[in-house]
Amino acid sequence: MGADEVVRAFWQALDEHDWAAVGATLADDVVYEVPQTRERVRGRDAVVRFNAEYPGDWHLSVATLVADEHQAATTITFVLPGQPDQTGIAFFRLDDDGRIAHIRDWWPEPYEPPPGRAHLVERY
Repeated sequence: MGADEVVRAFWQALDEHDWAAVGATLADDVVYEVPQTRERVRGRDAVVRFNAEYPGDWHLSVATLVADEHQAATTITFVLPGQPDQTGIAFFRLDDDGRIAHIRDWWPEPYEPPPGRAHLVERY
């Protein structure tokens, strides 16, 4: 499988909370990083557990996926009932066995644009 198929399978398994399937997409020594919180999780079992223990009945869907043979970038929509939808941005690198070896994950917060640009943009 190419990076697009592996990463899509990873997100689908996460959305379904199918922890065995999540683990099957990951290298034994996978590294998961969240730069905003400075969290790093090492190893397949730890990454699976990190996701499995996230609170709430959350779901996600892939909005964008761009990939080549060994790398992929995605944007996802993360839904947690009772909270505003969030956008996640993740970059993936696969190992030579076609499993995810590294993930860097960002969760940007929406913000208001600076004043003085209203005449240049359309807000949505």
